[in-house]
Amino acid sequence: MGVREKLAHELKALLELGLYFTAWLGALVILKKLILDEYHIGFAGISVALMGALVLSKVVLILENVSLGEWARSRPAWVEIVLRTILYSFGVVVVLLLEKAFESRHEYGGFGESLRSILQHTDIHHVWVNTICLGGALLSYNVLWAIRRQLGEGALLRLMLTPVPEKTMAEGG
Repeated sequence: MGVREKLAHELKALLELGLYFTAWLGALVILKKLILDEYHIGFAGISVALMGALVLSKVVLILENVSLGEWARSRPAWVEIVLRTILYSFGVVVVLLLEKAFESRHEYGGFGESLRSILQHTDIHHVWVNTICLGGALLSYNVLWAIRRQLGEGALLRLMLTPVPEKTMAEGG
């Protein structure tokens, strides 16, 4: 595979994953907007959600290539799904905390003070909400990743595009 093909493959994977996480982050932004509108609080975060989806997509594409070792590989698929979800979610918490601390560093007189303030301030709830929602996105992505690995590339899409049979052999049909 040449450089051009590798680049095309990488861009396609980034676009597909970017669309997936954009849908999740878009839903999160809509939920936040609806909740905050109830209290007459303005909220605009779609551009941040789009950028976050791209960053998260690239990080996930990189982490997909990280082996969790022989121990995880010899266990049922759910073990790797849970481990990868925990690993990716931990990364999300770290990035969100660093992002918040960087944004507010001038208000608190430096990065360290800003980070300490976030951990003790109501912004921590914002970090947890985002982490929980993105953890759900990562969990469902990791389930799909494991299914794709078990069935092969494109098999899940073919399965979803095929009508569901009325009865299966197990049901006596």
